[in-house]
Amino acid sequence: MSRALIAGGATAAFVASLLAGQNASASSIAPPDKITIDIATVNGSGCRQGTAAVAVSEDNTAFTVTYSEYLAKVGVGAGPTDFRKNCQLNLVVHVPQGFTYAIASADYRGYASLVNGATATQKASYYFQGSPDTASRNHPFRGPLDDNWQATDSTEWGQLVWAPCGVKRNFNINTEVRVGAGTSDPKKTTSFMTMDSTDGEINTIYRLAWKECEES
Repeated sequence: MSRALIAGGATAAFVASLLAGQNASASSIAPPDKITIDIATVNGSGCRQGTAAVAVSEDNTAFTVTYSEYLAKVGVGAGPTDFRKNCQLNLVVHVPQGFTYAIASADYRGYASLVNGATATQKASYYFQGSPDTASRNHPFRGPLDDNWQATDSTEWGQLVWAPCGVKRNFNINTEVRVGAGTSDPKKTTSFMTMDSTDGEINTIYRLAWKECEES
């Protein structure tokens, strides 16, 4: 059984200004009506059209994103731009009236094959449409490594940034996987890192926090 390599950390607060003017009362209960999420746009070398999909959990507490061609590599057999792959998802989150949401945590998974001396980085950032700022997290990895990997971003309740009540704002997720040869010899070796679901497992999970909006 392969072991998961975990890189943890607290996700920085998105933008303090997003919190200003929001009227919401704290609640940990998800809305009873089913939420839906549509992909408005998808761009990036790691998620060409048709290779990314979104699904919402039955209890409205999370949604998952799956990729099927998200692989970065360097060395023998790699092209000049293969060392970096990225994906930009613009999501339309249909939230039941009277509720607002925030991303409480995100779990990223994949597989890495890094020779001794090679390096890799997984990066993710999140922001609501209209926000001028973006918060991001980086998770570094170093070879030798030939195993599954996992990186988790989490945010405490008091630092969550909520979607504005009564206003539709698309939610943007930008991810990136980058592999570097480091001190290894790229003419003799190959290193790669994936963030796809070729093994049939859901690789990226976003867990939601909910609040009830107060009537103005």
